[in-house]
Amino acid sequence: MIDISKRLLRIVGRTNARYRLIEEGDKILLGLSGGKDSLSLAHLLKHMQRVAPFDFEFKAVTVAYGMGEDLRVLHEHCLEHGIDHEIYDTKIFELAQDKIRTNSSFCSFFSRMRRGALYTYALEKGYKKLALAHHLDDAVESFFMNFSYNGALRSMPPIYKAQNGLQVIRPLIHVRERQLAECAKEANMPLIGDEACPAMRFDVKMPVARAKTKEMLAQMERENHALFVSLKKAFENINVSSFSQEDYLERD
Repeated sequence: MIDISKRLLRIVGRTNARYRLIEEGDKILLGLSGGKDSLSLAHLLKHMQRVAPFDFEFKAVTVAYGMGEDLRVLHEHCLEHGIDHEIYDTKIFELAQDKIRTNSSFCSFFSRMRRGALYTYALEKGYKKLALAHHLDDAVESFFMNFSYNGALRSMPPIYKAQNGLQVIRPLIHVRERQLAECAKEANMPLIGDEACPAMRFDVKMPVARAKTKEMLAQMERENHALFVSLKKAFENINVSSFSQEDYLERD
């Protein structure tokens, strides 16, 4: 069992209580990439299993792209800490050979394929909820990227229902990325980095929009230390009638 900061446990506990992400009798699939975010979430869910006043089960699944990844250290770490874990073999890397073109962007492709593989596994094995390790920084970056590049006001909700009927939950949605990095470092977690990214084996351009957004937000936060506190509140205080969408305009 690893030590997790009380502050991190408190944030995740409050998020779960507020949005009822995990409840009695839930059967949850966790998408475990092996990075700091998802591995921290695996340990947080394991802790929650021990202390929560309700019973639920979860299983961590790592999608293997079919390019000879060595995931043994991650698997052994999960077994050591009592985390039910399985490596799900796919042919995503092989499929990408025909889909990824020179100098094309790759993140969205592999993200969709990985999410599709998790959906398939969850539905075949009878899981009702899929847990993803997106955090507050992800939500904020997504928000700024959507209105800067896509002309839409969108972010990441704590819970939503996918078209296939699965409920997707984000227990870390109010956690800062740096808190997860600190958690992983203090626990000496065996993290998987870019070496497991299939895009490293293609001649593709690195995504620049997210990197630029991260840099912009870092500068904004240096000038306003309460930036993310304010943005979190803003995501919970949406005045839809103050925008131009006809459905929400107040006429009477």
